[in-house]
Amino acid sequence: MERRTIEPRPGWQQTVESQGLIYPLTRYPDDSLRPYWDESAYYVFTLDEVEALEETVEELHRMCLAAADHIVTAGRFADLGITDPRVARAVAEAWHRRAELPSLYGRFDLRYDGTGPAKLLEYNADTPTSLVEAASPQWFWMEERFPGADQWNSLHERLVAAWRRQARLLPPGSPVHFAHSAADELGEDLMTVAYLKETAEQAGLATDLLPVEEIGWDPLSGRFVDNGLRFIRSIFKLYPWEWLTTDRFADHVLDTLDNGGGTGSTLWIEPAWKMLLSNKALLAVLWELFPGHPNLLPAHLDGPRDLATTTGWVAKPLLGREGDGVTVHEPGTDPAPREEPCCYQALAPLPAFDGNHVVLGAWVVEDEAAGLGIRESAGLVTDEYARFLPHVIL
Repeated sequence: MERRTIEPRPGWQQTVESQGLIYPLTRYPDDSLRPYWDESAYYVFTLDEVEALEETVEELHRMCLAAADHIVTAGRFADLGITDPRVARAVAEAWHRRAELPSLYGRFDLRYDGTGPAKLLEYNADTPTSLVEAASPQWFWMEERFPGADQWNSLHERLVAAWRRQARLLPPGSPVHFAHSAADELGEDLMTVAYLKETAEQAGLATDLLPVEEIGWDPLSGRFVDNGLRFIRSIFKLYPWEWLTTDRFADHVLDTLDNGGGTGSTLWIEPAWKMLLSNKALLAVLWELFPGHPNLLPAHLDGPRDLATTTGWVAKPLLGREGDGVTVHEPGTDPAPREEPCCYQALAPLPAFDGNHVVLGAWVVEDEAAGLGIRESAGLVTDEYARFLPHVIL
């Protein structure tokens, strides 16, 4: 693994925007605009490194499924902050019926510097973003800058194939709706959903697009409807389950939930059991089940424990995103747990390449490793000011 600098292509911003990355710049607190898509540098991997990372990702995915099964079997929903019995039952039923429910993709965030085993930082298997840039612009960048090279990137083909395989699980005779939040001003949610909609269409599925805020409720039929008043039988949403089960339509969601048994009216993708994999409590459960595993970091739910005097720790809110609420603690600092529920994970500082802290975003489609996206940040927490850099296998 090596970071190399390179001159950006002339007109790079217009190029990546035409490839779906309509948010190539980030606005900083001083009101300046700086590149989010950063092709002034790129990362190089060997084929051996990538193959080893693929094996690691698929093993981690299997371990996460085992942890999800343990959570359901042991009834440990409260550890994840799931205290509503109806939500817990919906998640458990979805888990038991998972073979009947479409489930598409997820993203592992890994600490890796090319010299030792990759370490799991977290897993987002419900609403992962940075998909568009990983699947499309970086592939075209490689073809233009390094023709004949390769890239860890089979995202597009695997997504299309996944929709094609799972079409039998979808309600017949109605389109798959794709919903994004109109509250996202950058357009990242919209383009992620639009891209996934495109992969579904290439798999032969009928689709429709709408903002999640425009999903309606028909009290006469007791069903969700789109902005054309058609029943919504299946819908992919880039809208977290913890919001879906707590906002003002939560009762309707739970009353009409199609968990594969054919008794409900709306099939949601990703399914409700993905709540088990996108919660930071998963990290602590993994450490309980697989203590000392080379790809895991010690993690606890009741406080930092011995991490306070050994490695230091990172406190992560159970449902935080883009580094929101994450705090970093060096050894010897106050070990008092925070008031909000957190996972306390061993501090493993992100490796720095030329002063840039890097995290690998390794993608899974269905159960297979499918690609890589790399983000850099100025500090130890990968936040909304991180930059995306392309990579090649040479």
